[in-house]
Amino acid sequence: MQEKKPEMANKNNPKKANLLDHHSIKHILDESVSEIVTSRGYVEDVRMSNVRLLMGTAIIVIALLAQFYKKKFPENRDFLIGCIYIVFNGLLQLIIHTKEKNAILFTYPPEGSFTSTGLVVSSKLPRFSDLYTLSIASADPNSISAGKPVEFTKSVTQWFTKDGILVEGLFWKDVFAVIDEYAQEPKKKK
Repeated sequence: MQEKKPEMANKNNPKKANLLDHHSIKHILDESVSEIVTSRGYVEDVRMSNVRLLMGTAIIVIALLAQFYKKKFPENRDFLIGCIYIVFNGLLQLIIHTKEKNAILFTYPPEGSFTSTGLVVSSKLPRFSDLYTLSIASADPNSISAGKPVEFTKSVTQWFTKDGILVEGLFWKDVFAVIDEYAQEPKKKK
């Protein structure tokens, strides 16, 4: 398992965020977390994204069918509302709300690992707050090899300079610690 060290972070092109925009800060941190987790040997699981893309394509096809339907717009309004807006968009929102939640990355288990489940990495940065919460849990919490979920909260002011540049070494170190905490074996009590 080849992993990058924090010293190998890209020094020529530092990651910069607008410190007044919490979406910009969260975006930079989430991208860095994805980069760190995949550098540890976890391969991204894109099945959920593919399902969403497939549903979006189905919505577009239905819209095209409605465009060239025998009846013109006022008469085919019920068809459009029923198929596109209620059924497919409802299913899409249901998937996003129940399965994805705050997830930024789904992974497969690393090669050579004894676990049979990947990770679900999620994050939160509430509005008007500087506390970034990173959570790592099993992709299949009911699996016998699922680890206990791990959560880490820290102020984003610890990782950014006053100019908005991410201090990647410090951030990588904290994320590595969270991944290692999740991956460690639970201690048996005697």
